[in-house]
Amino acid sequence: MKNQARLLLNPVACDGFGACAELFPEWIAADKWGYPVISGDPIPSQLIQHAERAVKACPKLALTIRWSRPQ
Repeated sequence: MKNQARLLLNPVACDGFGACAELFPEWIAADKWGYPVISGDPIPSQLIQHAERAVKACPKLALTIRWSRPQ
């Protein structure tokens, strides 16, 4: 069984720069103030690199990827 990846947001750390939504629009939308709205579903394997790029680009380190085994 493969591990699943989920994108997590620390809303306290986020300043709404919007870089994550620009880099990973398949998974992250921006609300009207520029703050990310993230899908809570597991990230498909073909999109993991996009998620990692969005996490690395976050200037406030508000995004993380959590790996877990499916239940």
